[in-house]
Amino acid sequence: MEGDDDRIEESSVRLVGSSNDGIVDGGGGGVGESRWVDGSEVDSESPPWSLLDENDSSQGYGSMRRRLVKKPKSVDSFDVEAMEIAGAHHHHSKDLSVWQNLALAFQTLGVVYGDLGTSPLYVFTDVFSKVPIRSEVDVLGALSLVIYTIALIPLAKYVFVVLKANDNGEGGTFALYSLICRYAKVNMLPNRQPADENISSYRLKLPTPELERALNIKETLEKRSSLKTVLLLLVLTGTSMVIGDGILTPAMSVMSAVSGLQGEISGFGTSAVVVVSIIILLGIFSIQRFGTGKVGFMFAPVLALWFFSLGAIGIYNLVKHDISVLKALNPAYIYFFFKKNSSAAWSALGGCVLCITGAEAMFADLGHFSVQSIQIAFTCVVFPCLLLAYMGQASYLMKYPDSASRIFYDSVPESLFWPVFVIATLAAMIASQAMISATFSCVKQAMALGCFPRLKIVHTSRKLMGQIYIPIINYFLMIMCIIVVSIFRRTTDIANAYGIAEVGVMIVSTTLVTLVMLLIWRTNLFLALCFPLVFGSIELIYLSAVLSKILEGGWLPLAFATFFLCVMYTWNYGSVLKYQSEVREKISMDFMLELGSTLGTVRVPGIGLLYNELVQGVPSIFGQFLLSLPAIHSTIVFVCIKYVPVPVVPQEERFLFRRVCPKDYHMFRCVARYGYKDVRKEGHHVFEQLLVESLEKFLRREAQDLAIESNLNEYFDNVSERSRDSGAAGGDGTDELRVPLMHDRRLEDAGSSISEETSSAFPSSVMSLDEDPSLEYELSALREAMDSGFTYLLAHGDVRAKKNSFFFKKLVINYFYAFLRKNCRAGAANMSVPHMNILQVGMTYMV
Repeated sequence: MEGDDDRIEESSVRLVGSSNDGIVDGGGGGVGESRWVDGSEVDSESPPWSLLDENDSSQGYGSMRRRLVKKPKSVDSFDVEAMEIAGAHHHHSKDLSVWQNLALAFQTLGVVYGDLGTSPLYVFTDVFSKVPIRSEVDVLGALSLVIYTIALIPLAKYVFVVLKANDNGEGGTFALYSLICRYAKVNMLPNRQPADENISSYRLKLPTPELERALNIKETLEKRSSLKTVLLLLVLTGTSMVIGDGILTPAMSVMSAVSGLQGEISGFGTSAVVVVSIIILLGIFSIQRFGTGKVGFMFAPVLALWFFSLGAIGIYNLVKHDISVLKALNPAYIYFFFKKNSSAAWSALGGCVLCITGAEAMFADLGHFSVQSIQIAFTCVVFPCLLLAYMGQASYLMKYPDSASRIFYDSVPESLFWPVFVIATLAAMIASQAMISATFSCVKQAMALGCFPRLKIVHTSRKLMGQIYIPIINYFLMIMCIIVVSIFRRTTDIANAYGIAEVGVMIVSTTLVTLVMLLIWRTNLFLALCFPLVFGSIELIYLSAVLSKILEGGWLPLAFATFFLCVMYTWNYGSVLKYQSEVREKISMDFMLELGSTLGTVRVPGIGLLYNELVQGVPSIFGQFLLSLPAIHSTIVFVCIKYVPVPVVPQEERFLFRRVCPKDYHMFRCVARYGYKDVRKEGHHVFEQLLVESLEKFLRREAQDLAIESNLNEYFDNVSERSRDSGAAGGDGTDELRVPLMHDRRLEDAGSSISEETSSAFPSSVMSLDEDPSLEYELSALREAMDSGFTYLLAHGDVRAKKNSFFFKKLVINYFYAFLRKNCRAGAANMSVPHMNILQVGMTYMV
């Protein structure tokens, strides 16, 4: 174990203040969405150093003097700081060379295609358990179904369409959701800021006004809270299905591989298969704590050997037994199959859908590879090898129809049984490992978006940030896998459950990609509707087939999905209510000014980091600290650790600062931004150092901007006086000075807030900067406070629903949500800081 990504923000940002007499601005907090923070408000009376008039954006750049006279609303310092950083740091994605793509394509075999590659172990076994083989139509029809299912869903849908709907190279359900959240304000937690759009990986390109359809969809999603809830529930349902896959994939893959021993070793019955499978599963889950870095390099060669074996054995069976199965390329045999078997054929679809298990992994694991590498691997290796494998098995069944129950191992040449069995077992273990890792990543992303309780996360690799281990999830998956294997005992019964989970995730992806097409891609309406009509219809047909097996095991994934959906939605619901309460009950700025720079207490050297969820305003918990502590630190920083809807936020764009109250208060707000794929591995010392360095940069930039503005005001005053003295009548002497201080809302130079074009438009006396003594004093005070040490100010308390709340709200908040809070990871435990550096106050929060 090399570190914990134990969300430091969870210890404080999730707690909501309660009203305190004389401290909380009961009416000023705002009740309703109109007062919710969007990042455009300012904590205190910001100095008017920004010269950008947002209201004049449609008229181009107005005169400098006219803007100064109007005294427009100041641009948020967060926005300006973000624009400076973004203007200085551009992260361009580099196209990979052919050899790099080929190398990545080889690696995808071990990570992406393990589940899909092991499907030949059990597909025909499950299909022909429902439709006995009585003629060649049964074999050819089933083979044709498998061929066109693989061609339509993994190849046509995922390889050519869904992979392109990535979020800066990241895939999966949450990636689609974050992509939609960037284009429309559909996030349930209203902490979005304009400054977030300046993150280099944001890459936001809003629909243009002439695209009325996209704008209408955006407006509808933003206005109707019911649609936001439906969208969130859809995403959480897909996530729940993925977690269900993490239970069923290891059980299905391992049991299918081990079942090959039944016909090879006499007396090796079902009970022996169950015992051996449980032993292997225990081994798989036991090694998760060590990570896959040490053995991960073996995954791709083993799976490559596995696919080669599938293709070679398939060709062998085709040549030796019956090459006429190639007739199954004619889709007419699908019609003949259904005509002959009617309802039994419909039931067999539940087994046929198993041939595309793991197809979603092509999209979910996209972040580790490139689109081209996944496309190359599937089209050149996986797709042809799978087709050859299924054709070879069908060819063997044409000659030996009684071998359907263990078709894979029976079709393997006798001399190759043991090598193939070893490779198959390793492939099944790798497929299980990939699904378990995907489950960990999925839960971590859900935690980042505030949809899952805080859990301990262990990082198993210093180099690869995606390799994580969540102990409680690992133990849960292990126990559930053992229970599933022990109860079902046969792969055909597990298959009924497996199909529902797989098809459920695919339907969620189809829905979200369709929304991306309409809102972001602005695809032709006919083409955009063809996507859900074609692929959605196929998936609904498969769903209807697997749902018919609810009583035969299909209830299992539905039970898992319902459980996790309730957990995630309850946590999200409680988090949103807390955020609303904290925004309503924030401390009045007028009251802060009345307290004075001493804050009504004694200021002692040191830096106090008060963690909270607000991106604007003074949290009510700060009032509790003022009441509870005999003194408060000389420098206070309100830290808000916020996850933005991007995969990764570059380190240099991590922190944004804003001053709270006048200078002599020495109070600041810091928003530390992380993407949903970011891993917080830095220790508290590193985090503190980064924070102080960013704060010093902010102070210097603020002083520079104020000095320049002061010189500009003095310059324009002199120009005005000269104009009046010269008797100029009826005109504005500075109307010709139309200088774009912020061209395209970005600053041209990272080291200065003023562009070169502006600098050349004024005399050197205007742009000269004298050393500000107040700046040096503030920096020395900051260094002195840093030397005295950091203290983490955290809140600890209970969350309760108000007495006049509905019964359902009381039930959810007072019991379910309270249970999750009590049993999730505690706030102090989420930090790698000594307990002596932590101060906590208790409160009861009414939501």
